[in-house]
Amino acid sequence: MRQLTRLVRYALPYWWQIAASVLLMAAVGALDAFKYVLIRPIFDRVLNPSSGSRNIELFTIPHTHYVVLLEQFVPARITNAWSAVAFALVTSTVLKGMCDYTGTYLVNHAGFGTITDLRDDLYNAIMRRSAAFFSKYATGTLLSAIVNDIERVQYAMSSVLAEFLQQFFTFIAVACVIVALGGNLAWVLLLFVPVIIYSSRKIGTRVRATTRQGQDKLAEIQNILHETITGNRIVKAFNTEKWEINRFRGAARRLFRANLRSVAAYAISSPLMDIFGSVGIALLMLLGRERIVHGEMTAGIFVAFISAVFGLYNPVRKFALFNNNFQQAIGASSEIFKFMDVEDEVREKPHAKRLPAFSKSVHFEQISFSYGIEGGDTVLHDINLDVQRGELVAIVGSSGAGKSTLVHLIPRFFDVSQGRLLIDGIDVRDVTLASLREQIGIVTQETVLFNDTVRNNIAYGQPNVPLKDVEAAARAALAHDFIKALPGGYDELIGERGVRLSGGERQRIAIARALLKNAPILILDEATSALDSESEALVQSALHNLMSGRTVFVIAHRLSTVRRADRIVVIENGAIADIGAHEELMAKLGTYRRLYDLQFSDVEQKMDPVQSR
Repeated sequence: MRQLTRLVRYALPYWWQIAASVLLMAAVGALDAFKYVLIRPIFDRVLNPSSGSRNIELFTIPHTHYVVLLEQFVPARITNAWSAVAFALVTSTVLKGMCDYTGTYLVNHAGFGTITDLRDDLYNAIMRRSAAFFSKYATGTLLSAIVNDIERVQYAMSSVLAEFLQQFFTFIAVACVIVALGGNLAWVLLLFVPVIIYSSRKIGTRVRATTRQGQDKLAEIQNILHETITGNRIVKAFNTEKWEINRFRGAARRLFRANLRSVAAYAISSPLMDIFGSVGIALLMLLGRERIVHGEMTAGIFVAFISAVFGLYNPVRKFALFNNNFQQAIGASSEIFKFMDVEDEVREKPHAKRLPAFSKSVHFEQISFSYGIEGGDTVLHDINLDVQRGELVAIVGSSGAGKSTLVHLIPRFFDVSQGRLLIDGIDVRDVTLASLREQIGIVTQETVLFNDTVRNNIAYGQPNVPLKDVEAAARAALAHDFIKALPGGYDELIGERGVRLSGGERQRIAIARALLKNAPILILDEATSALDSESEALVQSALHNLMSGRTVFVIAHRLSTVRRADRIVVIENGAIADIGAHEELMAKLGTYRRLYDLQFSDVEQKMDPVQSR
């Protein structure tokens, strides 16, 4: 019920389209029921011209003696029974078609608008989640919510809703006709109402549960697709195509079984309504025959009455299907709202202020950090570090020591568990995320580029920046020459994740992007560790241009970058083991010397073969 209420709130901005469609669909229902009323004069007057009656009676309003005549709905100049019935039939059909078209368009307008707003809010909620959120949920699961779950809700809120409104008002109008024509005979149908409602609720609950299971299995398939398509080179390199195919087939079979369970719950409703309908009609025919025999009902009235009952059967039969579709939508919306309601670990305070331009220092004050719930494994503890403006600080340590986690606290990808992180004496949790992150540039080992032009990748987040500024950033990143050599130059599409460029070229594009952002604080997270020697030399030159005049945090295994640092911070087991310049740390027989001997000795020999002899 809560999900339904929230969906209704999304529909409120489109209230006038919904209100207009309701009125139009009410007219459709009334006009649809009108054709059943016309059956009586067809049998009693058009096919029986010798009846002798001057008035063309349609029905008598129950509990009154007021008779509704066809002449009240046709021009006065039409007096012939056949002409009057034909005019009424054609005119009502044309009007019904016009109302049906307009009403369907308006309700779909409201439905698609509602879903567009819901999809926008879901994407907005996901994009604003912290890094921990994306670590917790797989990409395929998120894609399934944005695409598949939204599609389920969209179908129910547009196509199904339009038909539901039409069938609902048809049901109301036809029910009134049945009561008007059949009198007390019509109340026999009420015996079936409790059974229909009970069975529909039971089936709907089952459909909602099985639909959610099916959506979860579909998300599993999307996870596999995302992993194998983006990692296709690894799949081929390890010759695991067959294993991945079997894994996909297993997930597809699980989806197949989940869909069958959903169909088993879904499909029972239509036959069940058929059984109830046939029993009801058979009972009415038995009772109606007795009334005709005793002269209480004419053949025309009875045919009109039974035709209306058959007409009522179609909406009743579809109501069960509508209920199933709405239950599927509610089941899908529960996953959508789950992601929208996730309580993020990194939250901006209600009245957070903007962070002033960086001018002094970045200070880590007694910081500890652990992933997940309180009491989880501590990744960092008792970190105290003060980095002055313009200082180049290298952070080294063995794999898993907490180097990347430490620098990711600066842009608030994660929040500290204990202590404070201060920029110019201001706690980063007290400022807006936008003002904090606009002063931080990041270049990582895994370069993230988008399937767009070179220019748009460099100017990411700055769509209106002049081309000359983009080119200046590319020149400083030593990327201008290879960009101009591309067939489209700066307008060349580089493919998903920059797949059409080499590793070194992608990294220089990322450096140009950071240069154009011109942030005063720079984070280099192992930006050259995956490059060959030639590419590394170009990237190192580009990085030198990028680091000039900035406060830089470098995580690197490369000797050249580390040795140029003003200070080197050694992280061991989540704590600072030592701090100092290269020569100072080398003079100690500590962690840095051990890491240097393990990681950097071979590199230094290659860089300086004469000295190594």
